[in-house]
Amino acid sequence: MTTVLIIENDRESGPGNLLGWLDDRGITPVIVRAWDGEPVPSSIGDHAALIMLGGGLLPDEDDRAPWLSVERDLLRTAHGRVPVLGICLGGQLVAHTFGGEVRGKYGLPEKGVTALTVLPADDALLEGLPSTVWAIESHQDQITRLPEDAVLLMSSERCPNQMLRVGDRTWGVQFHPEVAADRVRRWNPERLRSMGFDPDTLVADAEQYAEELDKTWSTVVGRFLSNL
Repeated sequence: MTTVLIIENDRESGPGNLLGWLDDRGITPVIVRAWDGEPVPSSIGDHAALIMLGGGLLPDEDDRAPWLSVERDLLRTAHGRVPVLGICLGGQLVAHTFGGEVRGKYGLPEKGVTALTVLPADDALLEGLPSTVWAIESHQDQITRLPEDAVLLMSSERCPNQMLRVGDRTWGVQFHPEVAADRVRRWNPERLRSMGFDPDTLVADAEQYAEELDKTWSTVVGRFLSNL
């Protein structure tokens, strides 16, 4: 049985669409709810890949989330051994762990469907994608400096470092390929308004782009899973 280790860092940042994409390929998710006190493994073990999800933390906020130090160690041991995908906080963990910089509340926030520019870099996950794709965002913290040996793969208007690769099989993304409109509907409307976003517009955009988002990110994540 092929298994993928998935680390949850926040109650509200679950695997979403990832579960269906894994099931389509006969791959079993093993989910560790770090936010709920479940212990993060110190090694990748027999798992075929590692996926680290998002959460409202910085990658070195060990005082708030002591499991983050274990996640950084896990990243180091998994890197180069199995495919790794870090999403939002997970992507920031990838950048931070391998020598980049992440800053909190930096620049303008991104919420909802956002245009991303696919940069002209050779990458197995992105081959054949158009120059502009759409993804759902939910952040203000961002990667402000890449690791020295990282390859930048995507950017947006508000956040230059949207997707990176370290080595051959470790990727980090700032956006949320796993999120669909149902999660956007659950976002706190007052908080969204305080950040300058209209909640109804965000939901309408997520519904309008739902088919395109699923097509794009099921393809990209499918290519990630084909590395197993």
